[in-house]
Amino acid sequence: MKAALILVDVINDFFHPRGPNYHESYREILPNILSVLESAREHGVPVIHAMEGHRAGLDDFEWRKLPVHDIKGSFEAEPAEGVSIAPGEFVVRKRRYSAFFATDLDLMLRELRAELVVLVGVKTNVCVRATAQDAFAYGYRVWVVGEAVASNREHLHEASLEDIRRYFGDVVSVEDCVRSFGGG
Repeated sequence: MKAALILVDVINDFFHPRGPNYHESYREILPNILSVLESAREHGVPVIHAMEGHRAGLDDFEWRKLPVHDIKGSFEAEPAEGVSIAPGEFVVRKRRYSAFFATDLDLMLRELRAELVVLVGVKTNVCVRATAQDAFAYGYRVWVVGEAVASNREHLHEASLEDIRRYFGDVVSVEDCVRSFGGG
């Protein structure tokens, strides 16, 4: 089964101490994200960086619930430390919680012939969950790497992982994910 790795909002906003939405739990999962990313690269698994990238000067609907954030080109909207975008990797700039909403992610995955999407990143209860739900709705098999996702609300993180297990896919370990990428 052909997989694709999607990094959900692995950006400075969440992972850098100067980021407005930084949380210590995000820094704690970064080594796990990097392990999964390195394995994907080693084994030729397509990598997609799904990053918030709002447009300045627009009345972005998301800002009705949240303060203005992650303007495309800003420090906050750039990849987190240690997460470079390698040649041949893809970037999806998203303006809503799900990486699928109003982007070409589904088309890209179909062109890559992906059947399984592997998700890492933040926040488990918002963008990761929304992306997992939409991936399932589009007919993809979904894996969320449990030690490579986090939320600043632990109870919502745990509840979201339970929902993902029950309704949308599987929650897998870093070890199982890395082994899978290697064909094991």
